[in-house]
Amino acid sequence: MGYRTVLVSDDMQRASLLKRISALILDFIILTILSTFFIFLISFITKYDSYNTHLNECYSKYEKQYGVEFSISSDEYYGYSEEDRALYDEAYNALINDEDTILTYQKVVNLSLLSVSLGVFFAFIIAEFIIPIFFKNGVTIGKKVFSLCLMRRGGWRVNNTSLFIRAILGKYTIETMVPLLILMMVFFSSIGIVGPIVIGGIILINLILIFATKDHLAIHDLLADTVVVDYMSQYIYETEEDVIERKKELAKEKAEKSLY
Repeated sequence: MGYRTVLVSDDMQRASLLKRISALILDFIILTILSTFFIFLISFITKYDSYNTHLNECYSKYEKQYGVEFSISSDEYYGYSEEDRALYDEAYNALINDEDTILTYQKVVNLSLLSVSLGVFFAFIIAEFIIPIFFKNGVTIGKKVFSLCLMRRGGWRVNNTSLFIRAILGKYTIETMVPLLILMMVFFSSIGIVGPIVIGGIILINLILIFATKDHLAIHDLLADTVVVDYMSQYIYETEEDVIERKKELAKEKAEKSLY
């Protein structure tokens, strides 16, 4: 019924937080390497560097023309004299009214979002979906090293649908891309205080869930109905029906013993 030849225990052999954190760190390193590779590849294909170079040339054109520098903080701006601020404002208005500059800026922003979104997506598909399918039982490289695996919370084997929900909807979309896109919007000055609040909320919810739930469940585990367990000692049933049959057997054994 399961992948173990010997039934070690019907009790859930939950993975320790230390092992889970260690596996998470290793998987994070692998995801970062893969994401970086795919982001650079997509940027190369979409010719991001050429658009970014042209945008910098547009900025430099007006900086030289007006004798100002756009890359300053708000404190530096308000530290200028009234005359210098007026000159800066004139240069900035000329910049943002330049159609070529605006189109190039929009292209850079869109390509940045595209490269990061797709780059991280491909990394998650490989590290959190394809590799676990190959290793079986939701085992990533990090889990393989630290002898961990996944199963459904009911005790049976995780299927590809649950694995996809866990990796793409939970880990990629909610826990990674929402914070990443908000950070990018903050970088491009297109979002206010709401962004950091959302990021903080996601982190806080995950921490509360991990430390407050008995099975140390994160958002992705709740969505996919999965739990991380110890690979060497946990027996995993093939299907939910096998679990039901096992419970019937245990109930029967208990009833028979109670007769004596």
